[in-house]
Amino acid sequence: MKVFIDTYGCAKNEYDSSVLAASLVEKGCCIVNDAGEADVIILNTCGFIEDAKKESIERIFDLAGFRRDDQKLIVTGCLSERYHKELSEEIPEVDMFFGVNDYDDIPDLILSGAQNNNETGTDMVGCTLDRLPYRKRLIDEDSFFAYMKIAEGCYNACSFCAIPGIRGTFRSKKIEDCIREAEDLAAKGIRELILIAQDTSQYGRDLYGEVRLPELLHRLCRIDGIEWIRLMYVYDNGITDELIETIAGEPKICKYIDMPIQHISDNVLNRMRRRSSGDSIKKVIQKLRNRIPDVHIRTTLLVGFPGETQEDIDELIDFIDTYDIDRLGAFAFSDEEGTPSFTMDGKIPEEERAARRDLVMQHQQAVSEKLNEQKIGKIYEVIVDECIDTGIEDSGVTLYSGRTRYDAPEIDCAVSFTTNNTDLYPGDIVKVRITDTYEYDLEGEEVTE
Repeated sequence: MKVFIDTYGCAKNEYDSSVLAASLVEKGCCIVNDAGEADVIILNTCGFIEDAKKESIERIFDLAGFRRDDQKLIVTGCLSERYHKELSEEIPEVDMFFGVNDYDDIPDLILSGAQNNNETGTDMVGCTLDRLPYRKRLIDEDSFFAYMKIAEGCYNACSFCAIPGIRGTFRSKKIEDCIREAEDLAAKGIRELILIAQDTSQYGRDLYGEVRLPELLHRLCRIDGIEWIRLMYVYDNGITDELIETIAGEPKICKYIDMPIQHISDNVLNRMRRRSSGDSIKKVIQKLRNRIPDVHIRTTLLVGFPGETQEDIDELIDFIDTYDIDRLGAFAFSDEEGTPSFTMDGKIPEEERAARRDLVMQHQQAVSEKLNEQKIGKIYEVIVDECIDTGIEDSGVTLYSGRTRYDAPEIDCAVSFTTNNTDLYPGDIVKVRITDTYEYDLEGEEVTE
């Protein structure tokens, strides 16, 4: 049986799809890259915010209209978990709906020939699974980076977030299982390992009674073949001195940390039910920069939250202009039913939310330009993502695109660089001198001496 998997949403969904693909292959299925060739089409959806929900629903209808009568259409993921009943009633063209805790069931149900299974989908609220298990994964042969989920669910109860209701309470993967999975990935040619969870800073607390992220990182650094290790989704209140020392002392760990702070105003942070204050966030940033001078911090902001005032926005803009965050993205608040913020007063009109987001990104663009200009003339290690052009204007020079250690794939800045070397492949690591910059991206040339 041929199966096509289409994935929408975040890196966690990409991870889940790779696990599902491996399970299907173990059952004798073949994963194909063209939906037209497939016997079964699976869409892994996102249901976190309104724009993502709309995009996933549009894709469901696209696939429903595209598929042949002899093809099955299956929908899984966060949207299906969150709105299983509504979707199954309103989109009968879909053969089966599954939630985020049903991946183990999908292969057998597909192969059994089940039809219109409207009883699938689980309630993850109060989920009692004690840990995230080891899973085999299917990785593309030409992949050189991979996400590795070290925990599922979330302890936090942010007032705007639907994730705990979708993916359940926080549960970690055992250290031994993380190591086993990373060794599997290294054996398949993975050089860049990206650790993900809803909040990676809490790794191990549920299993061991204490945070074990530094220990996990030290052990991952011992795996042959893994060259770069990247930390994503690390909450600022979980960045301890031990974690900072681990990042500083392990050469394989990228001096890069994704730290979603959401806001800097105490008024907004309190309404969001965050466990941080503006002052505590600033102290963590300073502590990171004092111990790791070249650290690059990535963060995300949520603007237009109910009750956010002009003074709050002014404070946020001042923070952006003053603290020079290396990588920053902003989202306009999405009013999500089932979350505490849905019933809050002080709602801000949608147009104003978008305007505030745009203002934040205008200020961040100026920061990014300034920081990029400081890189001109410096030499960085760059991991090759792809070859863009060979023999530019018959000069014998080849143009490649890659990333520094300070840039995560698919979301951060790119480095386009020239070289006389025509034998570079994705995953190769070279030294590049930066010669020019843009708002976010860089240009350079390979240094061979």
